[in-house]
Amino acid sequence: MTKIAILFANYGPYHLARINSFQKHCNLLGWSVFGIELTRSGVAYDWKTQLKDFPVSIFSVIGEQELEKVKFTQLLQRLYTILTQINPDVLAIAGYFRLSMLAALEWNLRHRKPTILLSATKEDDAPRSWLFETSKSWLFKRYKAALVGGNSHKRYLIKLGMSAESIFFGYNVVDNEIFHPDKIKGLPKPLNRPYFLAINRFVPKKNLLLLLSAYGTYHQSAGSKAWDLVLCGDGQLRSDIEKYLSEFSSQDCIHLPGFLQQDELLPYFAHASCFIHASIQEQWGLVVNEAMAAGLPVLISNRCGCFEDLVIEGINGFGFDPENPKQLTDLMLKISSGEIDLNKMGQAALKHIQKFSPDYFAQGLIQAVKYALAHS
Repeated sequence: MTKIAILFANYGPYHLARINSFQKHCNLLGWSVFGIELTRSGVAYDWKTQLKDFPVSIFSVIGEQELEKVKFTQLLQRLYTILTQINPDVLAIAGYFRLSMLAALEWNLRHRKPTILLSATKEDDAPRSWLFETSKSWLFKRYKAALVGGNSHKRYLIKLGMSAESIFFGYNVVDNEIFHPDKIKGLPKPLNRPYFLAINRFVPKKNLLLLLSAYGTYHQSAGSKAWDLVLCGDGQLRSDIEKYLSEFSSQDCIHLPGFLQQDELLPYFAHASCFIHASIQEQWGLVVNEAMAAGLPVLISNRCGCFEDLVIEGINGFGFDPENPKQLTDLMLKISSGEIDLNKMGQAALKHIQKFSPDYFAQGLIQAVKYALAHS
């Protein structure tokens, strides 16, 4: 029986939905699926996911401990123990940034097992140096196949030397059904006024101060017809955001509910009028998937990795330059003017995102596994 293991830093809601769908497909092929995570403690997000009764075995390398509080040698020893215990025929690894992910690749190569790269990296994510890119090109040749989010990610891997036929799509998906309008519209309204919704970590790359600036200009221009802005999340820039709000003339129009778990976000998705994602740097932006799955029109920074694949200009939303606040202000005015059929645009978003489902991930990863095994 072919055994497939999938290594993530931490299994949150997105990852559980993906591996659950993958496991269902693998059952039909007679394959076994195992999940491996470095830690149960949230890495970038403080997710509260439960693994009890989950249909796939998930091995946590250091359990509830935080990564930065565990010695790397201890992490490595436990990771190797789990890999040896599972002894997968194919290992899929999420990214290459962490040393632990590279260590897993090394273990797999040493045991002559094919490795699949799960990647949402695109060329313009960060400044690139010749030396570092040359090193990555050498590294990527060690993977037999890759599963990526979209076209920009595929182009980058090809540029670094991976063959086009070894790269498959489907990595960046969420459980669309959780957010479907039919399931969430009955939830209580968090506000009784129309509002733009944004959900982010409060960190510089999310570009929240520009979003607030654009909204401030929008609010002045729209006057009494202006929609509110709900900004969900938390992080290092919260004090800066609160300082901005203290100087904003209409503070009651901007709302900061804080960091919310997935079920707590659903009412906000259910009753928003439009979703905004203004990141200056974003490998993909899974929250955009969620918003579209909730049937929302979207205004998305053209720097987001998902922009090319998810946004159909003028049909399900619009893109904008995240360094141009006027563009975003103008789009807010356009969306809230009453001149656009928001219901039609939201339905187009809902229809388009159906392709980007956990089933899409499963099918793409199965293609990658078959390719990797055939070329080992």
